[in-house]
Amino acid sequence: MNPLPEALRASIGLRVDQIDTPALVIDLDAMERNITRMADFARKHQVLWRPHAKAHKCAELALWLQRAGATGACVQKTAEAETLAAGGVHDITITNEVIALPKLLRLARLAARLQAQGGRLTLAVDSADGIHRLAEAMAQAAPQARIGVLVEIDVGQGRCGVPPGEPALALAHTVARQARLHFAGLHAYQGRAQHLHSAAERRDAIAAVVQAARHTRDLIAASGLAVPLVTGSGTGTLVHEAASGVFGELQAGSFLFMDADYARNEREPAQPTFEHALFIKTQVISRQGDRAVCDAGHKSHAIDAGMPQVALLPPERALRYSSGGDEHGILTAAGRKALLPAIGRMLWLIPGHCDPTVNLHDHMIGVRGGLEHGMVERIFRVDARGALT
Repeated sequence: MNPLPEALRASIGLRVDQIDTPALVIDLDAMERNITRMADFARKHQVLWRPHAKAHKCAELALWLQRAGATGACVQKTAEAETLAAGGVHDITITNEVIALPKLLRLARLAARLQAQGGRLTLAVDSADGIHRLAEAMAQAAPQARIGVLVEIDVGQGRCGVPPGEPALALAHTVARQARLHFAGLHAYQGRAQHLHSAAERRDAIAAVVQAARHTRDLIAASGLAVPLVTGSGTGTLVHEAASGVFGELQAGSFLFMDADYARNEREPAQPTFEHALFIKTQVISRQGDRAVCDAGHKSHAIDAGMPQVALLPPERALRYSSGGDEHGILTAAGRKALLPAIGRMLWLIPGHCDPTVNLHDHMIGVRGGLEHGMVERIFRVDARGALT
């Protein structure tokens, strides 16, 4: 592990106004409140929670969540699983299909290491070909180990996943016939539903998800094969999966940081109140006419879910952020009493989408005591940044 850059190490103990820009900053107090609310919610509904680490890509944060009650971590990529395991996370689910033999051999070796440490590795599949490839890799690289397998069903995402019902039943039995594979249940995730801004639309979408998952679970169970778990869900819909009586595990991850896009969702009455906890600190470097320019452009935050929002301003003094390119953001007046910020002014941006924003940074700066008067407490490594394979 490479040592922290000297400038970052020296920033611990500094006031927030002394953090260099642009920087990715975690409000630790807000993050901890989000974790507590999620843990309380899961406990109340008697469901497991396995936060998706693609939101933060950080082994230290994954372990922090486990200390709060999370059962383990989800990832999307083989390299993410390897990185978290190297950081001490021993219960990992890959909620994605892996087909290439080199990756499967890596997963087989990782499954053996985690099993030896008392942990486990689980992988999603949606084809007989994928199952046989995984079984072959386990036989080659980890003949004494076992790996958990979730049959992924397409519940409306239109991406990976076998159709619910009979096709999933056939795959479940194919898994069960493999000596080194353990049928771990069903993976049923509807990603599109997470970002439906209407509460009624999200409710209706997840009602269809629950129906498909229940039907598939019951069909497999009636065939004599136990279904240990149905897992899925996300920050936008977790209230529905938790109350379904079908889902036993929630994979929500963005609740930790609560980005601008999720905050645009109409809130469900039963949903925990999650706060914004991830920010881009930026500085105004120019002011020309009707605009100011800050030093945080597309290299500092993702724009797939829209532009970031300027935080900590009352509505009447709101500023609008628009694209200025890779290194610049354009700030204009949005509120009726808004004034352009002066050159040198520090501002805080709420990213539109936390997952790809985190992937743009090597480190996150943890601040205690708020964004106005807080101090830098710790530095988090984005361990799995760029872990694409």
